[in-house]
Amino acid sequence: MTTETKPIHEGHGYHELKEKITVGEILETASAFEQTAMNFYTDLKDKVGNQLRPFVQELADEEKCHYELFQHLNRNPQFQDQIKVSIKRPPNDHRFSDYIQTPELKEPIDDQAILQFALGREQAAMDQYSALAEEAPQGPIKDLFRYLAHEELQHKKELEKRYYELVHSGGV
Repeated sequence: MTTETKPIHEGHGYHELKEKITVGEILETASAFEQTAMNFYTDLKDKVGNQLRPFVQELADEEKCHYELFQHLNRNPQFQDQIKVSIKRPPNDHRFSDYIQTPELKEPIDDQAILQFALGREQAAMDQYSALAEEAPQGPIKDLFRYLAHEELQHKKELEKRYYELVHSGGV
């Protein structure tokens, strides 16, 4: 009698496991997302128009705060059990990860293009953190993702306001 062995990736529960991600893995991706944004905005600050410079610096500072929050959570001994928790991978996870790569912008930098890129990043982050909040169990992880989704929503609203002001002031 011959027994056929299935490759491990086809075994029982593979698809369920494939759809899961640990909070630690999420924090790693989110840290890279926030660090990339912080570096992007920091490098960009002196390349945009005078009207946008303080705002771009503000964006860099906000992304730095998020990055530092993730770093703190990764080092916090009280958070170590939470890092091991697995939750369902959000359906838009690939879109969030795509924003870890920043676009190459040609000189001179177009303020409108910067705002459009930033709006896309904030939308992707808001969608990601909202989806993670939906999947996370009640407790500090769910609260964290709700907080971050709210933060990204506020950033997006401010970007939309700046975009509207730029477009309607004849700045494009």
